[in-house]
Amino acid sequence: MSNRRTLTLGDVSVGDQLPELVIDMTATVVVAGAIATRDFMPVHHDRNYANAQGSPEIFMNILSDTAYCSRFVTDWAGPEAMVKSLKIRLGGPAYANTVLTYSGSVTSVDAVDGGEANVEVTFLAVNELGQHVSGTMVINLPAG
Repeated sequence: MSNRRTLTLGDVSVGDQLPELVIDMTATVVVAGAIATRDFMPVHHDRNYANAQGSPEIFMNILSDTAYCSRFVTDWAGPEAMVKSLKIRLGGPAYANTVLTYSGSVTSVDAVDGGEANVEVTFLAVNELGQHVSGTMVINLPAG
């Protein structure tokens, strides 16, 4: 995506819908996220351990959630968008062998000095169990 143009103030409006992001939560995706974030808690990579803890399957860790939320917004905004803040709230788990679908919209656009913009996006990710994660992110877009 490095050759994609970054959005600017003139490109975004309150109410704009972001394109959906669909992630197939395979066991490999769950385990890779745990390894990448150095989260070695067995519920993220050992199905038998997860079962013994009352979980039907291994599940994604919160650090991977944070990364996917950031990816959802920055894939839309472009490579020069700067994440200013991220607030998330977890719901039900994202088990391996499920599908996670992100959606979101622009909830505020504020011009700042130099033609830059601070843009707030509210988002939600759902799976077969319902709401997995929700939150808001504020990004800064460069001057056009």
